[in-house]
Amino acid sequence: MDKGYVHVYTGNGKGKTTAAFGLAIRAAMAGKKVYIGQFIKGMKYNETKIQNFVKNITIEQLGRDCFINKKPDEEDLRLAKDGLEKCGRILKSGEWNLVILDELTIALYFKLISIDRVVEVIKNRNPSVEVVITGRYAKEELLDIADLVTDMEEVKHYYTKGVLSRDGIDH
Repeated sequence: MDKGYVHVYTGNGKGKTTAAFGLAIRAAMAGKKVYIGQFIKGMKYNETKIQNFVKNITIEQLGRDCFINKKPDEEDLRLAKDGLEKCGRILKSGEWNLVILDELTIALYFKLISIDRVVEVIKNRNPSVEVVITGRYAKEELLDIADLVTDMEEVKHYYTKGVLSRDGIDH
């Protein structure tokens, strides 16, 4: 049995989810089974269509439409906690080779879930499962248990020039 490692893709730059989905495609093309749980996301982004084309990738959205500009409510808390528990069972089962916890750090940032529970879930996973955690504001406790940390630094972004999110490029 191969050892699975913990990756954290964080920082203020663009590309965290994109990098995770690139790894998902790479793993799937190698015959590995991939589960992607998207925290705080409920809108159907273009990347969610991948599972229609690649049979060994499953994507579930574990949140509602984005609440970033408003305060999360009880439903957001419930969805995040339920999502984490589901991902915990998936991680422990060993049925999946790669598990991506997309925007998990944002769920932590908004205090929808506890860092202690997240660390427990990651540590209690089947040791062969590779885990990728994405999102800004990664907590020190996640960085401590990670085997690989990538900090996406924004150097320049067209958004600052008023270019909005573009279909097929940014979402």
